[in-house]
Amino acid sequence: MDIFLQQLVNGVSLGSIYALIALGYTMVYGIIKLINFAHGEVYMIGAFVGYAIPRVTGLGFFPALIISMAACSLLGFTIEKIAYKPLRSSSRITVLITAIGVSLFLQYTMMFFVGAESRAYPNILEKTLYDLNGVIVNSQQIYIVLTTVVLMMILQFIVKYTKPGKAMRAVSADRDAAQLMGIDVNNTISFTFLIGSALAGAAGVLVGIYYNSIDPLMGIMPGLKAFVAAVFGGIGNIPGAMIGGLAIGIIETMVGGYVNSMYRDAAVFALLIIVLIIKPSGLMGKPVGEKV
Repeated sequence: MDIFLQQLVNGVSLGSIYALIALGYTMVYGIIKLINFAHGEVYMIGAFVGYAIPRVTGLGFFPALIISMAACSLLGFTIEKIAYKPLRSSSRITVLITAIGVSLFLQYTMMFFVGAESRAYPNILEKTLYDLNGVIVNSQQIYIVLTTVVLMMILQFIVKYTKPGKAMRAVSADRDAAQLMGIDVNNTISFTFLIGSALAGAAGVLVGIYYNSIDPLMGIMPGLKAFVAAVFGGIGNIPGAMIGGLAIGIIETMVGGYVNSMYRDAAVFALLIIVLIIKPSGLMGKPVGEKV
């Protein structure tokens, strides 16, 4: 039981990070039906911003987190304006290929400036261990989970109770009707990218703390796993992305603890295949009828 609880704690910590990244996927898809595969690279840049701030300025965790979120929100806003907005009336495959191109551009641009090697993350959070009846919880895990919970609560408040959030829900339900009601669809889409990218920036800082290592290609696998989390929970559904991220993190740590760590990634993508076969709309997604 101690081993199970230990893996559960580790899974919740890791899953919290996946949930933050998955929220960006699911928000953008809910608004414009785009799978933004460049989102993993936004998260990677957030990790590097969070790496640079303590090194250059000597600031701690919270300033690094906030500056990283601000930088990534600006990056996401810029990507949407330059790469996606001109293609809004194009086919989905065109926008999808563009998203992959943006992803590769960000990867190799970062590699050009900082190099390809991995680097150790600065110690911006002290690591204190707590023994809870045989289950070891460290202070970094507590910070990760609490930060994720607070950010998700803020997101839920924005979506449910603010004017931009209500506009996001209206555009998600029916873009044309929202435009007829006077909602600025372009600004709403840009705001969605801004919020989703800020959450990815926060996830980048938390991953750097969790793994203590970053590199320019670090966005590929977590980005894909966060996409799996979004699909598992029901892509386009914000609570579903949260649940999906936690589920993926727990499954990954359980497989690593009880089976073999080499099969962790395989288990995640096997879950994606099973979900797509059994319930394509995801755990909390709503089936959508296709017009013939």
